[in-house]
Amino acid sequence: MEDAILKGKRIYFASDFHLGIPDYVQSRKREDIIVSWLQQIKQDAQALYLLGDVFDFWFEYKHVAPKGYLRLLGALAQFTDNDIPVHLFTGNHDMWMFGYLEKELGLIIHHQPQVKTWQSKTFYIAHGDGLGPGDYGYKFIKHIFRNPFFQWCYARLHPNLAFAVAQTLSKKSRQANYETHADYLGDDNEWLVQYCHQLLESGKYDYMIFGHRHLPLNKEITPGSMYINLGDWIRYQTYACFDGEKLELLTYAVD
Repeated sequence: MEDAILKGKRIYFASDFHLGIPDYVQSRKREDIIVSWLQQIKQDAQALYLLGDVFDFWFEYKHVAPKGYLRLLGALAQFTDNDIPVHLFTGNHDMWMFGYLEKELGLIIHHQPQVKTWQSKTFYIAHGDGLGPGDYGYKFIKHIFRNPFFQWCYARLHPNLAFAVAQTLSKKSRQANYETHADYLGDDNEWLVQYCHQLLESGKYDYMIFGHRHLPLNKEITPGSMYINLGDWIRYQTYACFDGEKLELLTYAVD
């Protein structure tokens, strides 16, 4: 189904805020920057797509959700209260969303990649974790993390212990991945580039947009088909904007 871009409106994409790290002070500073950006784009946003790892860790218990992030959540509520849909994709750090953000804020939660068409342009949208060849260790762990039984078992832990375990695993993940792979590794070693080639074997996509990699990229895979990586808000403050004619990868200027 194709959607039209209303006159003067835009679709925005961002990813990998990783709120919560490395400490409260720096996370709050980053949150303020993100909220400032949200206030700016709210004026012409037709929809907002957040492609995962908005939080460095998120796990909802039946009666408990992570504390903090009130400024971000309030800014997102302003979008939905004004009938601007906010699509939130679960990432590998915040996949355990079980209804709280949908009920409280009206967010639209996606646990799987989505395909959208605007103005005859087809978009493939996903966080990006576990896609493409390789990374078999993580793919195995991801199946465990998504298993309802293991989620039930984890929820039996006291939140203080559960969050401490998660923070330790998160730190190891950052060190093993984007902190050591900050530069482009070449087409043959970039799993999402390989995944884009796989996607194009079975269909035509004008834009394939991902987060997860933490490196802003705007790369032509085949003529007319672009791979966009949204980077992150730890180092880059990058986002994408589609105005109905073209998609741009932009940087939010921090004063």
